[in-house]
Amino acid sequence: MNTILDIKDLRVEYRNRAIGQTTKLAVNGLNLSVQPGEVFGFLGPNGAGKTTTMNVLLGFVNATSGSASLFGVDVREPIARQRIGYLPELTYYYKFLTAEELLRFYAKVFGIPRAETEKRIDELIKLVELEPARKRPIKSYSKGMQQRVGLAQALINNPDLLILDEPTSGLDPIGRMKVREIIQRLKNDGKTVFFSSHELGEVETVCDRVAILHQGELKVEGRVDDLMQKYKANLEQIFLRIIGYQPVAVS
Repeated sequence: MNTILDIKDLRVEYRNRAIGQTTKLAVNGLNLSVQPGEVFGFLGPNGAGKTTTMNVLLGFVNATSGSASLFGVDVREPIARQRIGYLPELTYYYKFLTAEELLRFYAKVFGIPRAETEKRIDELIKLVELEPARKRPIKSYSKGMQQRVGLAQALINNPDLLILDEPTSGLDPIGRMKVREIIQRLKNDGKTVFFSSHELGEVETVCDRVAILHQGELKVEGRVDDLMQKYKANLEQIFLRIIGYQPVAVS
């Protein structure tokens, strides 16, 4: 199989304005690969380097050293991102638009023909279960509905790889379940999904493989079932052990 996403010896440093420090090391020697059709969970506490890594993949941040490629093309080349869809943790849309209008806007950005656009809009609105609300302005949507319309816009160009940054952040249990079901449907359709999340129960349910970062370094990577068997623990317990969290005893 051809690797969809490939990261080799990735290092990212930021200028740090703190007194006495010139740089901050955000990602340190990261090696990672994702295969076609996988749902890959990219995990770590806040500040671990997850979003920085995603920003390198998306061309928002340049690596200090090392390399990253999508579909065999260096991420510094714009063509590398033609086959991906992206959903940021915080979505900012023109909330006076309806779901239909938002998707038409993004379809136009991608140069999708009008006839194909309307077909895709119908399919995506059905996929994210927003048919009853498709003509309502986004400002009237709940947080879960806004997240689902965000997923629809990330899919408007029919990408082979979907990159999601905390797709269930701030959602109630029903909202998280709906997003999880959408990810499962995408996997069934042969899409590759690479996403970060703090909802480890969701990750354990939907992911094929996971990677855990801590302080910019890869600590663990592997199939979920294999890791659970190796550590004799669920994913949340593994995560806490890897990052060295010690629960406080309650007297």
